[in-house]
Amino acid sequence: MKYPGEELDNFDKATVWRKYIYFEIKKFISGKVLEVGAGIGSFTNNYMSMIEDITLSEVDKDNFEIIKNKFKNHKIDITRKPTNEINTKFDTIMYLNVLEHIEKDKEEIKTAISRLNSKGHLIILVPAHNRLYSKFDEAVGHFKRYEINFFKNLSLENCKIKKVIYLDAMGYFLYYLNKIFFSKEIYPSKLKIFIWDKIFTPLTFILDKLLLNKFGKNILYIVKKL
Repeated sequence: MKYPGEELDNFDKATVWRKYIYFEIKKFISGKVLEVGAGIGSFTNNYMSMIEDITLSEVDKDNFEIIKNKFKNHKIDITRKPTNEINTKFDTIMYLNVLEHIEKDKEEIKTAISRLNSKGHLIILVPAHNRLYSKFDEAVGHFKRYEINFFKNLSLENCKIKKVIYLDAMGYFLYYLNKIFFSKEIYPSKLKIFIWDKIFTPLTFILDKLLLNKFGKNILYIVKKL
């Protein structure tokens, strides 16, 4: 599948948001790690110094070449194989804003679970609320946005949910307003991303805690294989 690249370049500057995500998931990242759909390696920088065994998978040819060059001086395995063709077991598998690009998402999740070692963690971050589906979602190849019950109702054998929460309550309102007042816009400008990341993300960190992660623009789902 060929992914548009403009949004990856723009969101690569969202460093505060990625640090927030890393804060939420870091205790679940350990051992042998697979990051599925690594894009241009924006998130990898957050944990690569803490993990010795990392595999990045990226099916898009252009993005694959970018991360191959970006991490050429690091001991990181990089592959274009999809998950069902990777015949290795991992302790941590991550899909960070990737699952929404995969039409057979439940099948992909079950494949990922089959590639996990016992006591390993599957970490998934997806955009929430299909009512927010926009021209941006369509343009970047999102099949859908997610409702939290999708994850709560997943039937996965020998697995235990460790976390299923909303993130970015502030971002929900910003995204909703942007959809109304900039309905023809496809890609958010670098300025909008800067404002959301540097000003509103620190605020949403506090708001999310006050709301007990019951509302937000994204869903974080973490499951442990028993």
